[in-house]
Amino acid sequence: MNSITRRRFLEDSMLAAAAVVAGAALPLPAPAQEKKPASPNHTIRAAILGCRIRGKQHAQALGALQDCQITYVCDPDRDLANELAASVEKKQGRAPQAVQDMRRVFDDSAVDAVFIAAPNHWHALAAIWAMQAGKDVYVEKPVCHNISEGRRIVQVARQTGRICQGGTQNRSNAALAAAIDYMKQGKLGEVKLARSIVYGARGSIGGPGRYEIPANVDYNLWAGPAPMSPLTRPQFHYDWHWFWDTGNGELGNNNIHSLDVCRWGLCVTGLGRAVLSYGGRFGYTDAAQTPNTQVCVFDFGDKTIVSETRGLKTGPFRPGVKGGWVFHGTKGFIAGASLFDLEGNLVSTFSGRDESHFANFLKAVRSRKREDLNADILEGHQSTALCHIGNISWRLGRTVSPAELRDELGKLTVHENLLETFDRTVEHLRENKVDLEKTKLTAGPLLQLASDREAFANHSQANAFLTREYRKPFVVPAESQI
Repeated sequence: MNSITRRRFLEDSMLAAAAVVAGAALPLPAPAQEKKPASPNHTIRAAILGCRIRGKQHAQALGALQDCQITYVCDPDRDLANELAASVEKKQGRAPQAVQDMRRVFDDSAVDAVFIAAPNHWHALAAIWAMQAGKDVYVEKPVCHNISEGRRIVQVARQTGRICQGGTQNRSNAALAAAIDYMKQGKLGEVKLARSIVYGARGSIGGPGRYEIPANVDYNLWAGPAPMSPLTRPQFHYDWHWFWDTGNGELGNNNIHSLDVCRWGLCVTGLGRAVLSYGGRFGYTDAAQTPNTQVCVFDFGDKTIVSETRGLKTGPFRPGVKGGWVFHGTKGFIAGASLFDLEGNLVSTFSGRDESHFANFLKAVRSRKREDLNADILEGHQSTALCHIGNISWRLGRTVSPAELRDELGKLTVHENLLETFDRTVEHLRENKVDLEKTKLTAGPLLQLASDREAFANHSQANAFLTREYRKPFVVPAESQI
């Protein structure tokens, strides 16, 4: 059995065993206010921005905590805001104010903390405005819409002294933390490769066409920093994920979670040395712009992260395991929170008492110590940045045949057999009746990075994607303005 085939066999055995064990009317916000830190006995008054799926989950999590009261819910869709306000009232016995414009929240000095579950293109500006108005911030993943915005959030958090946590809640998973500590102690040997796997079938979103903005939505407030472009998709909510003006594709929607775990476990920081992405939107034609099939290679020099995203019907990554993360060490493997030896035998499963990611944030709000956070905004920014650079490579790509791309991948040297991943991806597409000679793959360039500057090395086209044009007055401040 050759080394590649043997490794595949061991991965299959390892992951199968893991599956068994694992279960613009208002003014801009006022300048920053002097606020007294929350005392240990003070009920933290919270506002939730974004009232759909994730906003409802925020409300549920906060409602389970004794020391927090939801005083505002906010959404440009007034029906969503009113619906969540009614739900919160039933649980906490007191109705929060339901508003459409988040600036009303920032203007209220009684609000202590803001929880941002709005669409991606609002994450950075909402977080910055909130902190400048004296609020602490919990911001969902991806923490920003582009790389420059992420850096701005970190800078404002440090300048204002506000507590800012990213919504990468795996950082509060105690069993995972124990597994990563095991690696940090060197017990897994040298760990040079981590995999991030997100598989989940998503159908066509329909269109393109021309559709009416729902009457209950203030489109000016919903678009905010983004252009008020005509609606070309049938479903207004959620499907914004698949448009570059407002979302970051599945890489930024779900793969951010496992990419964050890979970066955490490998102990890598910054953007790395180089990035390459390939894939496409296959299986149907619709209004969306982002790929539904995408592979990214993140080269950190002595370490590599490989991410795979699939949006068409697919089997699991390995028998019994649809996705997650895998760390390859010279003394064994870690998949999920389980440890395996080099022969693929289950050695042990890590355990620990999980902490609510929301409770962890509120603990830091009280202590005023950002080191109490499990996911400080700097970590969220750096993990989100990997999604951005992967997408930038793909957006700069050219269409190629499978043979052409396979030849190019064979010339690269990283800690992963890139051809093996490529062959599995091609086979997956063929199983979905995708003819790659007619609907070709998009192969992004290998982009070299100037990680210290959070930019690309000598590539003006790639650097143009580091920020965006903002629609006034919804403008993320430049570094010189912070």
